[in-house]
Amino acid sequence: MGGLVLALASPARAQSAEPVLPTPAETPPVNEAACPVNAESIVLAADGLARTRAAVARGKVTILAVGSSSIAGWGASAYERGFVPLLQTDLRRRLPGVQVDVVNRGVGGETARETVDRLGKELADHRPDLVIWQVGTNDVMRARPWNDVAADMQRGEAVLTAAAVDVLLIDPQRLPPDEVNVNTRGRNAQLGEAARMIALEGDRVGYAVQRRFDAMAAWTRLTRGGVGPDDLHLNDEGYACWAAITGEALAAALR
Repeated sequence: MGGLVLALASPARAQSAEPVLPTPAETPPVNEAACPVNAESIVLAADGLARTRAAVARGKVTILAVGSSSIAGWGASAYERGFVPLLQTDLRRRLPGVQVDVVNRGVGGETARETVDRLGKELADHRPDLVIWQVGTNDVMRARPWNDVAADMQRGEAVLTAAAVDVLLIDPQRLPPDEVNVNTRGRNAQLGEAARMIALEGDRVGYAVQRRFDAMAAWTRLTRGGVGPDDLHLNDEGYACWAAITGEALAAALR
């Protein structure tokens, strides 16, 4: 089946209570000249996001975001400037009259295996219509064999199928070039290959796939290409751009 292709990485902080999400007025502006935003960053399978589209028609959508530090929001100057709060605000603006709740269950440092180990409980706890699964970055950074990652993803797919939810896969982020980020020399090639494999798997099972690695190649006018001073996690501009790209593409697919 044809996968869904968006244009997007993942950290998680423990939160003792549900954080206060920003209102649209508090959302940092996106420089569209530096962050190209268009609905064409999503390619849908024949029935892609059908459950979520039905939820939109009913007026209430729950999205569960899982993955690692990019989902958690590591690198942002404040929680509300991370991906999940910004995406929720963006989708509420783009889908007026629809109650959109995006649940942040990112865990920093997590691999695909660790995400899948807790996935069943997360699904039972939150009962989402759509699962956003950011995957691959930490597996590459830890040099895990891709066959192991693929096996983890297929184990996760069985859990997701049993829960009857829509799925959007998000591939790894792009790192600064080797000459700038010598500590991760050669990793971009590996992250790009992981992105290619994730796209193939999404296509095989009919999932949406957000091609964040490719999208970030166009972020040259963002500060440090949207990546923070640790040369790994996104900065505020990167999170704002990622959320805007995702919100525009998802809203267009769900209307």
